[in-house]
Amino acid sequence: MTADDRYKLFGVYLSEPVADELHDTLYETAGIVDLEDYFEETADSVPVGDPGADATDDLVATVRERFAALYDRADFESAAAAPSDEFVLVTLAARPQRVADVRERFRAAATIQEADLRTVQTAILEAYLADEGSE
Repeated sequence: MTADDRYKLFGVYLSEPVADELHDTLYETAGIVDLEDYFEETADSVPVGDPGADATDDLVATVRERFAALYDRADFESAAAAPSDEFVLVTLAARPQRVADVRERFRAAATIQEADLRTVQTAILEAYLADEGSE
């Protein structure tokens, strides 16, 4: 299989409420019952065509595409106020270039906000989920 046939797995840290909302969204769009256990912990990639991986790739593609607008709407203060023990690691799958692009954007946003990645990832994905819920 070529790199185009596989999605790369990567993790984002989200506050528990945002992670729960993401789980609900992915259940509705792809039937993922338990996102925490959906992708094998030992895997570093999954094949294109896996329904859950396709759904998370679409999510990452949309976040990358709308990143500037999501950044403008993100509530970084609220995300920063979440207790540190409330964050969970959520594994997503996306095309390798999308993973690299979105990671770069998260790091840049963290630098601009002078915040940690979990704060930025939570705020941006919370803004994404709010957009999805309003459509």
